[in-house]
Amino acid sequence: MPAASSCDPALAIVLAAGQGTRMKSELPKVLVPVGGRPMVRYVIDAVTDAGIERSVVVIGYRADLVRAEFDGEANVSFAEQREQLGTGHAVMMCRDQLADHTGPVLVIAGDSPMLQASSIQKLLDAYSEGNYSCLLGTVEREDPTGYGRIVRDSNGSFIGIVEEKDANDAQRAIREINVSTYLFDSQELLKALDKLTDQNAQGEYYITDCPAILLETGKNVQALKVLEPCEALSINSMEELAEVEIELQRLAGDPSQTSAGSKG
Repeated sequence: MPAASSCDPALAIVLAAGQGTRMKSELPKVLVPVGGRPMVRYVIDAVTDAGIERSVVVIGYRADLVRAEFDGEANVSFAEQREQLGTGHAVMMCRDQLADHTGPVLVIAGDSPMLQASSIQKLLDAYSEGNYSCLLGTVEREDPTGYGRIVRDSNGSFIGIVEEKDANDAQRAIREINVSTYLFDSQELLKALDKLTDQNAQGEYYITDCPAILLETGKNVQALKVLEPCEALSINSMEELAEVEIELQRLAGDPSQTSAGSKG
């Protein structure tokens, strides 16, 4: 779905380079089966169902296996992250694909099989109606523990993401969370990547810093509560895998819900 007639159609960057050491598998994390299918398949299906016809998958750990999963699929290309230096660094590996792209870029995690096509469409629709440099898809969660909080000013405008470890008591009480679903103007994203630093405790580059960088330069950045509660479910452990499989079964039994697993 094009953001505007003068822009290229949207493309997606799917972050899929991690090993997933807590998954007790030799597979790359995104190839661990969920409901009988590699979890990244749900992500690609949701992207495609939302009308995005081109995905760049960032690969790293056992990259050959992820390449083989999409062998022969014209809508999927690859960028390789040889060192695991953070989510921002992963997106930096896509500079070549972004260099001449003039449309929106969806940046999402490959370990989020609950991603919904309808939520992506809402972000694309909003992008097409305004002059945005970045839109964040967010959701409110009864228990926001462990997630970055979305901080807004007195007018309700987005002013930043505060990670839980850095949050004060008032910020920890915020229920609106960041779940790593971003829609960027491609050229503004490239400018933000140029300004990213690794000056943090982990020494890594984080895509979560890009919205703040754009805000600081006067760009229009907004957070939209368009995600479904289930989309906060990512997979970092066997326990979370079991939780997601239960949720997939629930959605499969409810035809009113649009599920990322609708094809499987």
